[in-house]
Amino acid sequence: MSADFEMARIAGGTVTLHDARRKRRWNVELEPFEIGTFAVTEEQFGELLGEGSQRSRRPAREVSWLRAIRFCNAASEWEGLDSAYTFDGEEVTWHVDSDGYRLPTEAEWEFACRAGSKGAHYGPLAEVAWTAADGVTSPQPVGGKLPNLNGTFDMLGNVWEWCWDLLDPARYADYRVFRGGGFADDAWSARASTRRGGGPRMTHDDVGFRLARGGFDGDAAAQGWSARVDAERAAIDGALPDGWTPRR
Repeated sequence: MSADFEMARIAGGTVTLHDARRKRRWNVELEPFEIGTFAVTEEQFGELLGEGSQRSRRPAREVSWLRAIRFCNAASEWEGLDSAYTFDGEEVTWHVDSDGYRLPTEAEWEFACRAGSKGAHYGPLAEVAWTAADGVTSPQPVGGKLPNLNGTFDMLGNVWEWCWDLLDPARYADYRVFRGGGFADDAWSARASTRRGGGPRMTHDDVGFRLARGGFDGDAAAQGWSARVDAERAAIDGALPDGWTPRR
């Protein structure tokens, strides 16, 4: 079986996140963690879960958030690691002290994507990302463009990538975040700070995922995410900014 996962070690640091609806910026202090050098590929997804006919180095796509979560647990089981997630029906609990594979938090994803850069892109977009400017009609094999300074490929463009976090629970209930932009998106979408999202059972032809690893002390809070804060956010009323729409 060739479903091996190459991971990049990311040192701890600080990332600034932005919630456009609430017009709020805040800093997140991150402990060291690991993130996939590449997005999970069709080959890896098919071999580990025994699903799908595609066996290519293109990123897996049309994968729901819930399927991505189950893939993380399957990857942990394959390597003899403690699962990061448990299920109660479709309710998912992240055990933050687990060393198993998981989805990155939104803060981890943006920090790893930026790799120390401050602008919208970690390099000239034509050199680092597959976007609408390339005229492609589907995702391209991973690693075809230049990596960022962390040595991770395709964090912008090619496919959006699921994160663990809720998008906006006050307005969109259980929608989860995806980041990074896709092969059909323009430069405005393929930015380190752009947020989109979808329901946990939804699939999209330009959304895949990337693995992360790292266990942390605490209970229902880690790496910029908190179950308590999610509950507080869910209670906040208000409208989204003009022109903002989730990708469905």
